[in-house]
Amino acid sequence: MTGTLVTGSDGRDGRPSVIAHRGASGERPEHTLEAYRLAIEQGADFVEPDLVATKDGVLVCRHENEISGTTDVGGRPELASRRTTKTVDGAAVTGWFTEDFTLAELKTLRARERLPELRGTAFDGRFEVPTFEEVLDLVASANARPERRGRPVGVYPETKHPSYFEALGLPLEKPLLEALRRHGLDRADARVFIQSFEAGSLRRLAQITRVPLIQLIDVDGPSDLVRPEGLRDIAAYARGIGVHKSLVLPRDGADRLRPPTSLVRDAHAAGLLVHVWTLRAENAFLPAELRRGTEPAARGDMAAEATLFLKAGVDGCFTDHPAIGVTAREAFAR
Repeated sequence: MTGTLVTGSDGRDGRPSVIAHRGASGERPEHTLEAYRLAIEQGADFVEPDLVATKDGVLVCRHENEISGTTDVGGRPELASRRTTKTVDGAAVTGWFTEDFTLAELKTLRARERLPELRGTAFDGRFEVPTFEEVLDLVASANARPERRGRPVGVYPETKHPSYFEALGLPLEKPLLEALRRHGLDRADARVFIQSFEAGSLRRLAQITRVPLIQLIDVDGPSDLVRPEGLRDIAAYARGIGVHKSLVLPRDGADRLRPPTSLVRDAHAAGLLVHVWTLRAENAFLPAELRRGTEPAARGDMAAEATLFLKAGVDGCFTDHPAIGVTAREAFAR
């Protein structure tokens, strides 16, 4: 699936993409319609819904299938008996799981902030867990507005633990593609990327869809994936890579930035886009030289960090703060 790459762009409109990580999750509870809506208002090029399945096979937007950290399920006495321990991708996880709830049951829960110590709890209890279909409807409604003409917002779903859900008889790929098809987004030129950490799932998807695919790679993932030969292998089934930001701009022992690695150059040579994750404004997530003050929750200079990644040649950045990402991208372009 290699092709002509427009270096420094997302391959669509000639500029690096600002991808709203779980929506505008730095300002609203992640994976809520309000977080996605705010991200669109702030000018994000894509919204990113992570997808898991309910007991009745509906795709909903949660970062993990275990939901005690992002909903009020733990405070619901009537649901206490649903708490259990499961093995998910080789790790024991205790809590409440989407696959043990029907959609109707999940809709009785309310979202809460995943990082309350950094972002507060002002919006806890206000918002539902959305379905993927609801996110696609939101995107379609936004793109129907005159002001979005010529710059439609895209959708960038991630399948979470697809092999785990496949083993439960709740595959993620088929309902994902069916939902995209219903919205006319199952085309190679649609504003859509599908991402996953599981190469096997992506390889299967490559056989049945033309939607561009993104191989996710964590900082402690297999090292061969980010070598030139590994990147060439990825290019056989994917359009790009989504990588932990430290794989592009590593840090030293004092948490200060080091010079860029060769990853962007090597990936572009293989015909792959490079999207990095995740840019966040709080000091807790920034390199030492871009922090402001000593409080972990205080905001540092995320715009400067975004600029450094743009200078490194990335094709897009995932961020919890789309407004800052858009401002940095526009300033860099001038």
